[in-house]
Amino acid sequence: MGAKKNFVLDTNVVLHDYNCLSNFQENDVYLPITILEELDRFKKGSEQINYNARQFVRILDELTQNDFSLRGASLGEGKGMLYVVTQDLYDVKLAEVFPDRIPDNRILSCTLYVAEQHKDNKTILVTKDINMRMKARSLGIPVEDYNTDKVQDINIFEHSQPTYSGIDSDLIDRLYATSNGVPLDEFTAKYPDIKLAANECFILESERNSVLVRSNAFSETIKKIDKGTPNYGISARNTEQKFAFNVLNDPDIKLIGITGKAGTGKTLLALAAALKQMKQYKQILLARPIISLANKDIGFLPGTEKEKIMPYMQPLFDNLNVIKAQFSQNSLEVRQIDEMLKNNLLVIEALAYIRGRSLTETFCIVDEAQNLTPHEIKTIITRTGEGTKMVFTGDVEQIDSPYLDMQSNGLAYMVDKMKGQKLFAHINLVKGERSELAELAANLL
Repeated sequence: MGAKKNFVLDTNVVLHDYNCLSNFQENDVYLPITILEELDRFKKGSEQINYNARQFVRILDELTQNDFSLRGASLGEGKGMLYVVTQDLYDVKLAEVFPDRIPDNRILSCTLYVAEQHKDNKTILVTKDINMRMKARSLGIPVEDYNTDKVQDINIFEHSQPTYSGIDSDLIDRLYATSNGVPLDEFTAKYPDIKLAANECFILESERNSVLVRSNAFSETIKKIDKGTPNYGISARNTEQKFAFNVLNDPDIKLIGITGKAGTGKTLLALAAALKQMKQYKQILLARPIISLANKDIGFLPGTEKEKIMPYMQPLFDNLNVIKAQFSQNSLEVRQIDEMLKNNLLVIEALAYIRGRSLTETFCIVDEAQNLTPHEIKTIITRTGEGTKMVFTGDVEQIDSPYLDMQSNGLAYMVDKMKGQKLFAHINLVKGERSELAELAANLL
Protein backbone atom coordinates (compact mmCIF):
# COMPACT_ATOMS: atom_id res chain seq x y z
CA MET A 1 0.00 0.00 0.00
CA GLY A 2 1.45 3.34 -1.03
CA ALA A 3 1.32 6.64 0.81
CA LYS A 4 -2.15 8.04 1.35
CA LYS A 5 -3.19 10.66 -1.21
CA ASN A 6 -5.78 13.41 -1.50
CA PHE A 7 -7.94 13.45 -4.63
CA VAL A 8 -9.85 16.57 -5.67
CA LEU A 9 -12.65 15.78 -8.13
CA ASP A 10 -13.81 17.77 -11.13
CA THR A 11 -17.54 17.90 -11.90
CA ASN A 12 -17.20 15.83 -15.08
CA VAL A 13 -15.92 12.85 -13.05
CA VAL A 14 -19.12 12.85 -10.99
CA LEU A 15 -21.29 13.17 -14.11
CA HIS A 16 -19.35 10.38 -15.82
CA ASP A 17 -19.66 7.91 -12.92
CA TYR A 18 -22.00 8.69 -10.04
CA ASN A 19 -20.42 5.82 -8.06
CA CYS A 20 -16.94 7.33 -8.37
CA LEU A 21 -16.58 7.97 -4.60
CA SER A 22 -16.22 4.23 -4.00
CA ASN A 23 -13.20 3.91 -6.29
CA PHE A 24 -10.44 5.75 -4.43
CA GLN A 25 -9.43 2.98 -1.99
CA GLU A 26 -7.95 4.29 1.28
CA ASN A 27 -7.36 7.80 -0.07
CA ASP A 28 -9.30 10.91 0.92
CA VAL A 29 -11.62 12.63 -1.56
CA TYR A 30 -12.31 16.37 -1.68
CA LEU A 31 -15.29 17.92 -3.43
CA PRO A 32 -15.00 21.63 -4.23
CA ILE A 33 -18.20 23.48 -3.31
CA THR A 34 -18.29 24.47 -6.99
CA ILE A 35 -19.30 20.89 -7.85
CA LEU A 36 -22.49 21.17 -5.83
CA GLU A 37 -23.34 24.40 -7.60
CA GLU A 38 -22.77 22.82 -11.02
CA LEU A 39 -24.73 19.68 -10.14
CA ASP A 40 -27.72 21.87 -9.39
CA ARG A 41 -27.75 22.87 -13.08
CA PHE A 42 -27.70 19.26 -14.25
CA LYS A 43 -30.23 17.66 -11.91
CA LYS A 44 -33.26 18.32 -14.16
CA GLY A 45 -33.65 16.44 -17.43
CA SER A 46 -34.02 12.95 -18.91
CA GLU A 47 -30.52 12.43 -20.28
CA GLN A 48 -28.04 10.07 -18.61
CA ILE A 49 -25.97 13.01 -17.40
CA ASN A 50 -29.02 14.35 -15.52
CA TYR A 51 -29.67 10.94 -14.00
CA ASN A 52 -26.03 10.72 -12.87
CA ALA A 53 -26.25 14.14 -11.23
CA ARG A 54 -29.34 13.11 -9.25
CA GLN A 55 -27.87 9.77 -8.24
CA PHE A 56 -24.62 11.33 -7.03
CA VAL A 57 -26.50 13.85 -4.90
CA ARG A 58 -28.49 11.00 -3.34
CA ILE A 59 -25.29 9.11 -2.54
CA LEU A 60 -23.78 12.27 -1.10
CA ASP A 61 -26.86 12.78 1.04
CA GLU A 62 -26.59 9.23 2.46
CA LEU A 63 -22.90 9.67 3.25
CA THR A 64 -23.37 13.02 4.96
CA GLN A 65 -26.42 12.61 7.18
CA ASN A 66 -24.68 14.58 9.93
CA ASP A 67 -22.62 17.77 9.90
CA PHE A 68 -19.27 16.79 8.36
CA SER A 69 -17.87 20.12 7.19
CA LEU A 70 -14.75 19.78 9.33
CA ARG A 71 -14.39 16.13 10.34
CA GLY A 72 -15.56 14.72 7.01
CA ALA A 73 -17.57 11.59 6.30
CA SER A 74 -16.29 8.05 6.00
CA LEU A 75 -16.47 6.49 2.54
CA GLY A 76 -16.73 3.02 4.08
CA GLU A 77 -14.66 0.32 5.69
CA GLY A 78 -11.10 0.31 4.37
CA LYS A 79 -11.70 3.54 2.48
CA GLY A 80 -10.76 7.15 3.08
CA MET A 81 -12.73 10.21 4.10
CA LEU A 82 -14.90 12.57 2.09
CA TYR A 83 -14.69 16.32 2.51
CA VAL A 84 -16.55 19.20 0.89
CA VAL A 85 -14.26 22.21 0.57
CA THR A 86 -16.36 25.28 1.33
CA GLN A 87 -13.35 27.63 1.28
CA ASP A 88 -13.63 29.54 -1.99
CA LEU A 89 -10.89 32.17 -1.79
CA TYR A 90 -9.36 32.55 -5.22
CA ASP A 91 -5.66 31.72 -5.25
CA VAL A 92 -3.56 34.85 -5.86
CA LYS A 93 -1.03 33.17 -8.18
CA LEU A 94 -3.82 31.47 -10.10
CA ALA A 95 -5.58 34.81 -10.57
CA GLU A 96 -2.50 36.16 -12.35
CA VAL A 97 -2.76 33.42 -14.99
CA PHE A 98 -6.52 32.80 -15.07
CA PRO A 99 -8.27 35.92 -13.77
CA ASP A 100 -11.80 34.73 -14.59
CA ARG A 101 -13.46 32.93 -11.67
CA ILE A 102 -15.17 30.34 -13.84
CA PRO A 103 -15.97 26.91 -12.29
CA ASP A 104 -12.90 25.19 -13.78
CA ASN A 105 -10.56 27.82 -12.37
CA ARG A 106 -12.25 27.71 -8.97
CA ILE A 107 -11.66 23.94 -8.89
CA LEU A 108 -7.98 24.53 -9.71
CA SER A 109 -7.85 27.05 -6.87
CA CYS A 110 -9.48 24.53 -4.53
CA THR A 111 -6.83 21.94 -5.46
CA LEU A 112 -4.07 24.40 -4.60
CA TYR A 113 -5.79 25.13 -1.27
CA VAL A 114 -6.06 21.42 -0.33
CA ALA A 115 -2.40 20.88 -1.29
CA GLU A 116 -1.36 23.81 0.93
CA GLN A 117 -3.38 22.51 3.88
CA HIS A 118 -2.05 18.94 3.57
CA LYS A 119 1.60 19.23 2.61
CA ASP A 120 2.45 15.76 3.93
CA ASN A 121 0.13 14.07 1.42
CA LYS A 122 0.19 14.35 -2.34
CA THR A 123 -2.87 16.17 -3.69
CA ILE A 124 -4.08 15.19 -7.15
CA LEU A 125 -6.80 16.72 -9.29
CA VAL A 126 -8.94 14.14 -11.11
CA THR A 127 -10.66 15.34 -14.30
CA LYS A 128 -11.86 13.92 -17.60
CA ASP A 129 -11.43 17.31 -19.27
CA ILE A 130 -8.24 17.26 -21.37
CA ASN A 131 -7.99 21.05 -21.42
CA MET A 132 -8.40 21.16 -17.64
CA ARG A 133 -5.50 18.72 -17.33
CA MET A 134 -3.40 20.98 -19.53
CA LYS A 135 -4.21 24.01 -17.34
CA ALA A 136 -3.36 22.07 -14.19
CA ARG A 137 -0.01 20.88 -15.57
CA SER A 138 0.87 24.41 -16.63
CA LEU A 139 0.43 25.42 -12.97
CA GLY A 140 2.42 22.47 -11.64
CA ILE A 141 -0.68 20.80 -10.17
CA PRO A 142 -0.56 16.97 -10.19
CA VAL A 143 -3.49 15.80 -12.30
CA GLU A 144 -4.91 12.51 -13.57
CA ASP A 145 -7.71 11.23 -15.75
CA TYR A 146 -10.40 9.13 -14.08
CA ASN A 147 -8.99 5.70 -14.95
CA THR A 148 -11.36 3.31 -13.20
CA ASP A 149 -13.26 2.27 -16.34
CA LYS A 150 -10.43 2.69 -18.84
CA VAL A 151 -9.63 -0.12 -21.27
CA GLN A 152 -5.94 -0.96 -21.35
CA ASP A 153 -5.73 -3.01 -24.56
CA ILE A 154 -7.15 -1.11 -27.54
CA ASN A 155 -5.17 -3.03 -30.19
CA ILE A 156 -8.28 -5.09 -30.95
CA PHE A 157 -9.80 -2.01 -32.56
CA GLU A 158 -6.94 -1.66 -35.05
CA HIS A 159 -6.91 -5.10 -36.68
CA SER A 160 -9.38 -7.52 -38.21
CA GLN A 161 -9.91 -11.03 -36.87
CA PRO A 162 -6.71 -13.15 -36.75
CA THR A 163 -5.29 -15.63 -39.27
CA TYR A 164 -3.59 -18.79 -37.98
CA SER A 165 -1.15 -20.47 -40.37
CA GLY A 166 0.48 -23.89 -40.30
CA ILE A 167 -2.79 -25.77 -39.81
CA ASP A 168 -3.15 -29.41 -40.89
CA SER A 169 -4.83 -29.59 -44.30
CA ASP A 170 -6.82 -32.66 -43.24
CA LEU A 171 -8.43 -30.68 -40.39
CA ILE A 172 -9.51 -27.97 -42.81
CA ASP A 173 -10.91 -30.66 -45.13
CA ARG A 174 -12.97 -31.97 -42.18
CA LEU A 175 -14.38 -28.49 -41.58
CA TYR A 176 -15.50 -28.32 -45.20
CA ALA A 177 -16.92 -31.85 -45.14
CA THR A 178 -19.21 -31.53 -42.10
CA SER A 179 -21.61 -28.97 -40.74
CA ASN A 180 -21.02 -30.25 -37.20
CA GLY A 181 -17.54 -28.76 -37.03
CA VAL A 182 -14.54 -29.99 -35.05
CA PRO A 183 -14.67 -30.32 -31.25
CA LEU A 184 -13.07 -27.31 -29.61
CA ASP A 185 -11.10 -29.37 -27.10
CA GLU A 186 -9.64 -31.44 -29.96
CA PHE A 187 -8.53 -28.30 -31.77
CA THR A 188 -7.01 -26.63 -28.69
CA ALA A 189 -5.21 -29.85 -27.73
CA LYS A 190 -3.59 -29.99 -31.17
CA TYR A 191 -2.85 -26.24 -31.28
CA PRO A 192 -2.33 -25.17 -27.63
CA ASP A 193 -0.73 -21.86 -28.64
CA ILE A 194 -3.96 -20.67 -30.26
CA LYS A 195 -6.09 -19.07 -27.53
CA LEU A 196 -9.69 -18.67 -28.65
CA ALA A 197 -12.38 -16.55 -27.03
CA ALA A 198 -16.03 -17.55 -27.11
CA ASN A 199 -17.57 -16.86 -30.53
CA GLU A 200 -14.29 -15.60 -31.95
CA CYS A 201 -14.06 -15.54 -35.75
CA PHE A 202 -10.75 -16.28 -37.47
CA ILE A 203 -9.05 -17.77 -40.53
CA LEU A 204 -7.21 -21.11 -40.61
CA GLU A 205 -4.55 -21.62 -43.31
CA SER A 206 -2.57 -24.64 -44.42
CA GLU A 207 -0.14 -25.03 -47.28
CA ARG A 208 -3.00 -26.28 -49.45
CA ASN A 209 -6.19 -24.57 -48.34
CA SER A 210 -7.84 -22.12 -45.94
CA VAL A 211 -11.19 -21.70 -44.21
CA LEU A 212 -13.21 -19.08 -42.34
CA VAL A 213 -14.09 -20.38 -38.88
CA ARG A 214 -15.91 -19.41 -35.68
CA SER A 215 -15.36 -20.77 -32.21
CA ASN A 216 -18.97 -21.69 -31.36
CA ALA A 217 -19.47 -21.26 -27.62
CA PHE A 218 -22.79 -23.14 -27.63
CA SER A 219 -21.79 -26.34 -29.43
CA GLU A 220 -18.19 -26.12 -28.13
CA THR A 221 -16.88 -26.65 -31.63
CA ILE A 222 -15.14 -24.68 -34.32
CA LYS A 223 -17.32 -24.43 -37.40
CA LYS A 224 -16.82 -23.28 -40.96
CA ILE A 225 -18.46 -19.96 -41.80
CA ASP A 226 -20.47 -20.14 -45.00
CA LYS A 227 -20.92 -17.19 -47.31
CA GLY A 228 -24.65 -17.60 -46.90
CA THR A 229 -27.45 -15.88 -48.74
CA PRO A 230 -27.82 -12.09 -48.86
CA ASN A 231 -29.37 -10.43 -45.83
CA TYR A 232 -32.34 -8.53 -47.20
CA GLY A 233 -30.47 -7.69 -50.41
CA ILE A 234 -27.12 -6.97 -48.73
CA SER A 235 -24.26 -9.41 -49.39
CA ALA A 236 -20.98 -9.57 -47.51
CA ARG A 237 -18.23 -7.92 -49.58
CA ASN A 238 -15.23 -9.13 -47.59
CA THR A 239 -14.16 -11.65 -44.97
CA GLU A 240 -14.86 -9.33 -42.04
CA GLN A 241 -18.42 -8.75 -43.20
CA LYS A 242 -18.94 -12.51 -43.51
CA PHE A 243 -17.85 -12.81 -39.89
CA ALA A 244 -20.26 -10.04 -38.91
CA PHE A 245 -23.24 -11.64 -40.65
CA ASN A 246 -22.41 -14.99 -39.04
CA VAL A 247 -22.74 -13.68 -35.49
CA LEU A 248 -25.58 -11.28 -36.31
CA ASN A 249 -27.65 -14.17 -37.70
CA ASP A 250 -26.97 -16.50 -34.77
CA PRO A 251 -30.04 -16.34 -32.46
CA ASP A 252 -28.02 -17.67 -29.52
CA ILE A 253 -25.71 -14.65 -29.42
CA LYS A 254 -27.61 -11.92 -27.58
CA LEU A 255 -25.01 -9.15 -27.40
CA ILE A 256 -22.76 -8.02 -30.27
CA GLY A 257 -20.23 -5.24 -30.65
CA ILE A 258 -19.34 -4.19 -34.21
CA THR A 259 -16.54 -1.67 -34.43
CA GLY A 260 -14.72 -0.11 -37.36
CA LYS A 261 -13.95 3.11 -39.15
CA ALA A 262 -16.42 5.02 -41.31
CA GLY A 263 -17.61 3.17 -44.40
CA THR A 264 -16.94 -0.38 -43.21
CA GLY A 265 -20.66 -1.17 -43.11
CA LYS A 266 -21.26 -1.53 -39.37
CA THR A 267 -24.82 -0.19 -39.19
CA LEU A 268 -25.85 -1.40 -42.65
CA LEU A 269 -24.89 -5.00 -41.84
CA ALA A 270 -26.71 -4.91 -38.51
CA LEU A 271 -29.88 -3.46 -40.06
CA ALA A 272 -29.84 -5.91 -42.96
CA ALA A 273 -29.48 -8.85 -40.55
CA ALA A 274 -32.32 -7.49 -38.41
CA LEU A 275 -34.66 -7.23 -41.41
CA LYS A 276 -33.77 -10.76 -42.49
CA GLN A 277 -34.83 -11.99 -39.03
CA MET A 278 -37.89 -9.72 -38.67
CA LYS A 279 -40.26 -12.67 -38.10
CA GLN A 280 -38.28 -13.73 -35.03
CA TYR A 281 -38.82 -10.41 -33.24
CA LYS A 282 -41.77 -8.21 -32.38
CA GLN A 283 -39.85 -5.04 -33.20
CA ILE A 284 -36.65 -3.76 -34.78
CA LEU A 285 -35.33 -0.72 -32.94
CA LEU A 286 -32.57 1.56 -34.22
CA ALA A 287 -31.31 4.22 -31.85
CA ARG A 288 -28.38 6.58 -31.55
CA PRO A 289 -27.33 9.07 -28.88
CA ILE A 290 -27.82 12.76 -29.57
CA ILE A 291 -24.59 14.67 -29.12
CA SER A 292 -25.56 18.33 -28.94
CA LEU A 293 -23.56 20.77 -31.02
CA ALA A 294 -21.81 23.89 -29.73
CA ASN A 295 -22.78 22.97 -26.16
CA LYS A 296 -26.46 23.61 -27.01
CA ASP A 297 -29.29 21.23 -26.23
CA ILE A 298 -31.70 20.23 -29.00
CA GLY A 299 -34.20 22.55 -27.33
CA PHE A 300 -32.45 25.38 -29.18
CA LEU A 301 -33.51 23.88 -32.51
CA PRO A 302 -36.82 24.90 -34.14
CA GLY A 303 -39.79 22.57 -34.54
CA THR A 304 -41.47 19.83 -32.53
CA GLU A 305 -39.52 17.32 -30.47
CA LYS A 306 -39.60 14.77 -33.31
CA GLU A 307 -38.52 17.40 -35.83
CA LYS A 308 -35.62 18.44 -33.60
CA ILE A 309 -34.09 14.98 -33.55
CA MET A 310 -34.62 14.10 -37.22
CA PRO A 311 -31.25 15.52 -38.40
CA TYR A 312 -29.51 13.29 -35.85
CA MET A 313 -31.44 10.21 -37.03
CA GLN A 314 -30.88 10.80 -40.77
CA PRO A 315 -27.81 8.50 -41.01
CA LEU A 316 -30.01 5.60 -39.87
CA PHE A 317 -32.60 6.42 -42.53
CA ASP A 318 -29.75 6.60 -45.07
CA ASN A 319 -28.80 3.00 -44.27
CA LEU A 320 -32.41 1.95 -44.58
CA ASN A 321 -32.59 3.63 -47.99
CA VAL A 322 -29.49 1.73 -49.13
CA ILE A 323 -31.30 -1.52 -48.35
CA LYS A 324 -34.49 -0.38 -50.08
CA ALA A 325 -32.43 0.57 -53.15
CA GLN A 326 -31.50 -3.12 -53.61
CA PHE A 327 -35.09 -3.80 -54.70
CA SER A 328 -37.53 -2.30 -57.15
CA GLN A 329 -39.75 0.45 -55.79
CA ASN A 330 -42.90 -1.71 -55.78
CA SER A 331 -41.24 -4.91 -54.53
CA LEU A 332 -42.55 -6.93 -51.61
CA GLU A 333 -39.42 -6.11 -49.59
CA VAL A 334 -39.85 -2.35 -49.94
CA ARG A 335 -43.54 -2.61 -49.08
CA GLN A 336 -42.67 -4.65 -45.99
CA ILE A 337 -40.22 -2.00 -44.78
CA ASP A 338 -42.75 0.79 -45.32
CA GLU A 339 -45.43 -1.18 -43.48
CA MET A 340 -43.07 -1.86 -40.58
CA LEU A 341 -42.27 1.84 -40.28
CA LYS A 342 -45.96 2.73 -40.44
CA ASN A 343 -46.94 0.18 -37.75
CA ASN A 344 -43.96 0.92 -35.45
CA LEU A 345 -42.50 -2.53 -36.02
CA LEU A 346 -39.37 -0.78 -37.30
CA VAL A 347 -38.60 2.23 -35.12
CA ILE A 348 -35.82 4.79 -35.55
CA GLU A 349 -35.44 7.18 -32.64
CA ALA A 350 -33.12 8.93 -30.22
CA LEU A 351 -31.52 6.71 -27.61
CA ALA A 352 -32.90 8.81 -24.76
CA TYR A 353 -36.42 7.65 -25.63
CA ILE A 354 -35.70 3.97 -24.93
CA ARG A 355 -34.29 4.53 -21.45
CA GLY A 356 -36.56 3.12 -18.80
CA ARG A 357 -38.21 0.70 -21.22
CA SER A 358 -38.00 -3.06 -20.94
CA LEU A 359 -37.07 -4.37 -24.38
CA THR A 360 -38.54 -7.81 -25.01
CA GLU A 361 -38.37 -9.75 -28.29
CA THR A 362 -36.61 -6.80 -29.90
CA PHE A 363 -33.69 -6.62 -32.31
CA CYS A 364 -32.09 -3.45 -30.95
CA ILE A 365 -29.27 -1.65 -32.78
CA VAL A 366 -27.50 1.19 -30.97
CA ASP A 367 -25.46 3.25 -33.42
CA GLU A 368 -22.55 5.58 -32.52
CA ALA A 369 -22.12 3.70 -29.25
CA GLN A 370 -18.60 5.11 -28.83
CA ASN A 371 -20.28 8.30 -27.59
CA LEU A 372 -21.80 6.50 -24.60
CA THR A 373 -20.24 6.16 -21.16
CA PRO A 374 -19.68 2.71 -19.63
CA HIS A 375 -22.60 3.35 -17.27
CA GLU A 376 -24.90 4.27 -20.17
CA ILE A 377 -24.01 1.02 -21.94
CA LYS A 378 -24.77 -0.91 -18.75
CA THR A 379 -28.08 0.92 -18.32
CA ILE A 380 -29.18 0.01 -21.85
CA ILE A 381 -28.14 -3.65 -21.65
CA THR A 382 -29.85 -4.14 -18.30
CA ARG A 383 -33.16 -3.10 -19.95
CA THR A 384 -32.93 -6.24 -22.12
CA GLY A 385 -35.85 -8.62 -21.73
CA GLU A 386 -36.40 -12.15 -22.98
CA GLY A 387 -35.86 -12.79 -26.68
CA THR A 388 -33.97 -9.54 -27.30
CA LYS A 389 -30.74 -9.13 -29.25
CA MET A 390 -28.57 -6.06 -28.65
CA VAL A 391 -26.10 -4.81 -31.27
CA PHE A 392 -23.80 -1.86 -30.52
CA THR A 393 -21.95 -0.29 -33.44
CA GLY A 394 -19.38 2.49 -33.51
CA ASP A 395 -15.92 3.79 -34.29
CA VAL A 396 -13.79 4.27 -31.16
CA GLU A 397 -11.61 6.75 -33.07
CA GLN A 398 -14.52 9.12 -33.77
CA ILE A 399 -15.74 10.27 -30.37
CA ASP A 400 -17.77 13.46 -30.12
CA SER A 401 -18.04 13.62 -26.33
CA PRO A 402 -15.33 15.88 -24.81
CA TYR A 403 -14.95 13.63 -21.76
CA LEU A 404 -14.53 10.26 -23.49
CA ASP A 405 -11.61 8.77 -25.39
CA MET A 406 -10.63 5.49 -27.05
CA GLN A 407 -10.02 3.87 -23.68
CA SER A 408 -12.91 5.21 -21.61
CA ASN A 409 -15.91 5.12 -23.96
CA GLY A 410 -18.71 2.67 -23.28
CA LEU A 411 -18.33 0.66 -26.49
CA ALA A 412 -14.68 -0.17 -25.83
CA TYR A 413 -15.51 -0.88 -22.18
CA MET A 414 -18.28 -3.31 -23.15
CA VAL A 415 -16.08 -5.19 -25.62
CA ASP A 416 -13.29 -5.45 -23.04
CA LYS A 417 -15.52 -6.66 -20.19
CA MET A 418 -17.72 -9.00 -22.23
CA LYS A 419 -14.96 -10.72 -24.21
CA GLY A 420 -15.09 -14.47 -23.61
CA GLN A 421 -18.71 -14.50 -22.48
CA LYS A 422 -20.91 -17.12 -24.12
CA LEU A 423 -23.65 -14.67 -25.15
CA PHE A 424 -21.26 -12.09 -26.64
CA ALA A 425 -19.38 -11.63 -29.90
CA HIS A 426 -17.22 -8.81 -31.24
CA ILE A 427 -16.28 -8.13 -34.85
CA ASN A 428 -13.88 -5.37 -35.87
CA LEU A 429 -14.28 -4.19 -39.46
CA VAL A 430 -11.19 -2.72 -41.11
CA LYS A 431 -11.82 -2.64 -44.86
CA GLY A 432 -14.04 0.19 -46.06
CA GLU A 433 -16.73 -0.73 -48.58
CA ARG A 434 -18.68 2.54 -48.97
CA SER A 435 -16.68 3.62 -52.01
CA GLU A 436 -13.12 3.75 -53.27
CA LEU A 437 -13.00 7.47 -52.52
CA ALA A 438 -14.38 7.04 -48.97
CA GLU A 439 -11.82 4.31 -48.25
CA LEU A 440 -9.00 6.49 -49.57
CA ALA A 441 -10.09 9.43 -47.41
CA ALA A 442 -10.49 7.25 -44.31
CA ASN A 443 -6.94 5.97 -44.71
CA LEU A 444 -5.11 9.14 -45.75
CA LEU A 445 -6.92 12.18 -44.40
